[in-house]
Amino acid sequence: MIRTLLCIALVFSSGSVLAQDKAAPPIAAQTAAVSAILDRAAQLSSLKSVVVSRDGGIIAERGYGGHTPREPTNIKSASKSIMSALVGIAIAKGELEGVDQKIAPILSRDLPENPDPRLQQVTIGNLLSMQAGLGRTSGPNYGRWVSSRNWVRSALSLPFAADPGGPMLYSTGSTHLLSAILTRASGQSTLALARRWFEPLKGFSITAWDRDPQGIYLGGNQMAMSTRSLLAFGELYRNGGKTPEGVQIVPADWVAQSWQHRTNSQFTGDSYGYGWFLRNMAGRDVRYAWGYGGQMLYIVPSLGLTVAMTSQEDAPSARTGYRDSLHQLMADIILANETAATMRPG
Repeated sequence: MIRTLLCIALVFSSGSVLAQDKAAPPIAAQTAAVSAILDRAAQLSSLKSVVVSRDGGIIAERGYGGHTPREPTNIKSASKSIMSALVGIAIAKGELEGVDQKIAPILSRDLPENPDPRLQQVTIGNLLSMQAGLGRTSGPNYGRWVSSRNWVRSALSLPFAADPGGPMLYSTGSTHLLSAILTRASGQSTLALARRWFEPLKGFSITAWDRDPQGIYLGGNQMAMSTRSLLAFGELYRNGGKTPEGVQIVPADWVAQSWQHRTNSQFTGDSYGYGWFLRNMAGRDVRYAWGYGGQMLYIVPSLGLTVAMTSQEDAPSARTGYRDSLHQLMADIILANETAATMRPG
């Protein structure tokens, strides 16, 4: 098990240590409280690891059941937030025109015969917000979709369940179409783009990623990285798309657009932006990524807080109540940091 990393502030004046720094005891107390929360989290049998960062520094982390925060795990649909980031970077670099760009011309060779006219209306933004209107490939339809010979063509051939821009229809097929769009627009694989564009972000690494029969990396699923790596990505967004060294990787306006409410999940009622869920936890606005089994990335901008959690990937987290347990774990972490927030400068 990884030991808790405690941050104890020592303030020096004229070469001596001040024994009674007013800010240090409350902050240290909150760090200890987070550590106690992570100790109790061992009761969640599916939990593999948790890393908690406040104002850019890791204050506590744990591995459970022999796992560590540095080992790769399949982050499942939490990778949809990474796909969103790649699209935002591609737009900034001119590889894509913008969120209103129509997808049909880019994917023309995979359009079905006699396509539904609504395919001509679907935009990149529709795919990002899960409002393409195409039938879902997730849930009970997932196995049939990934068994097809051409995942892009299969996703585009599904009957429309709603008009483009309508209600949220959560579908990995939508984010996979984004991966295909990035590949065709840039002439490079999505993995190559991710490695090049995220290269300045220390601690971030994609260690494995599945591909479809045509070699396109699966947009929005089957991506492996460590809990530490997932945290590094979260910190990038918390800092407005900048690395700790000040390198702008994701445009700041894209971070803001991604966290803007665009629709709501029919399953949870939570708001959804461009690859991110939005909800209130313990009185704070939280942005989060969520993957099957309980792969979670939470960001609380008002507290300078980023938390990454990884879990066993072979069991559902929604209908079992496990996801709600992780939300409660996050709420407890937020509450433990409330006092520390009052001591932050500024």
